[in-house]
Amino acid sequence: MSRRTLLVAGGAALTAVLAACTSEDPLAKQANAGDNKNYIAGDGSVTEYGATDRKDAVEFQGTLYDGTKVAAADFTGKVAVLNFWYAACAPCRIEAPDMQVLHTDFKAQGVEFLGINVRDDKAAAEAFERNFGLTYPSVADKDGGVLLAMTKYVPPAAVPTTLVLDKKGRVSARILGVAEKGTLKALITSALAEN
Repeated sequence: MSRRTLLVAGGAALTAVLAACTSEDPLAKQANAGDNKNYIAGDGSVTEYGATDRKDAVEFQGTLYDGTKVAAADFTGKVAVLNFWYAACAPCRIEAPDMQVLHTDFKAQGVEFLGINVRDDKAAAEAFERNFGLTYPSVADKDGGVLLAMTKYVPPAAVPTTLVLDKKGRVSARILGVAEKGTLKALITSALAEN
């Protein structure tokens, strides 16, 4: 087999694998398409995953708007909340004040909040954060890298989506659409109570 044939075959196989990994997640399909839409309305559904039903610890890497590198491993041993958002997303604007309140309420217990901004440039993201008084950081994920990494574990499937990670870095809960304050508080509290 020639080198060119081998490369073509390898590329076709990689394309097939990537398509299979993301075929069930419409948001991942948008990220792959590169159309920068990154929005599908969530229905507000909440899914909790029992400890025995959780997949491996999530893996991702990203860059905060201030240039700091961040990775999933940074949250090992802590409960973490990942919130996928962007500034013009109306449901994101609805939940932002509650995200900040919960971040403040749980900070002393070591809970980490991380925004995953799927669309905005630095200026738009920072304006949103100032407007809503958000004090937790956000990853610039305009290229969809973190979003696509999550499809291996639990597809975000909508913006906003909020994931709660247990102390082992596994997804313990997912909210598609607006995260109601009381619901998210209960999910965080439950994850904190686990060993």
